Amino acid sequence: MTEELPELRAADADRERVAEVLRDALAEGRLDMAEFEERLDATYKARTYGELAPITRDLPVGQVAAPRVDMLKQPEPDGSWASRIVGGEGSSTWSVAVMSGFQRKGRWTVPRRFNCFAFWGGGEIDLRDANFADREVEINCVAIMGGVEVIVPPGVEVVVRGIGIMGGFDHREEGVPGEPGAPRVIVTGFAFWGGVGVERKLRKADRLRLREERRQARRELREGRRRGER
Repeated sequence: MTEELPELRAADADRERVAEVLRDALAEGRLDMAEFEERLDATYKARTYGELAPITRDLPVGQVAAPRVDMLKQPEPDGSWASRIVGGEGSSTWSVAVMSGFQRKGRWTVPRRFNCFAFWGGGEIDLRDANFADREVEINCVAIMGGVEVIVPPGVEVVVRGIGIMGGFDHREEGVPGEPGAPRVIVTGFAFWGGVGVERKLRKADRLRLREERRQARRELREGRRRGER
């Protein structure tokens, strides 16, 4: 399938599957750190299945399978919290940045516990478009002379339990009540000469929608004033 559709665009979830294969290969000694970092960088830069396929071709479970192309439009998820708590094991369970960086963003499933490690490097864990394996998930961050940024969407309850030594964890988003049915995100771990930030942000689509709503409200206000002046 991959050879038949080499130019088919890959999704974030496809890149995460390849990254997971690379992490397993590193842990098993099939790749050294230099090879791992080189291939991981190529994974996150890949845009098509044709670019992803060679990265894991010489590794076990290394064939990147393009999804079946369905010509019938399926209904989109309604975006409710209930639809985003999907169960299962999560699409990615850990990330490592050693003098480098990592990102987890887009459509992915957050496991019940996600572990990450940053040493002289940085990482970003973006939950705004993510699904969740459970109503309560834990993001465990270890930052040694590095940093990790956790981005959560509005409506999610955040609890921070990390320990910092000559470093710290960001507690600014704690205490904000969660919306009914929304997941609870617990940020734990350890920071030494490093930091773990937690920030609440709207998705890009939501920002654009709000911007357009404000523009429309201003247009209606101007029109109302013009009619009043007449």
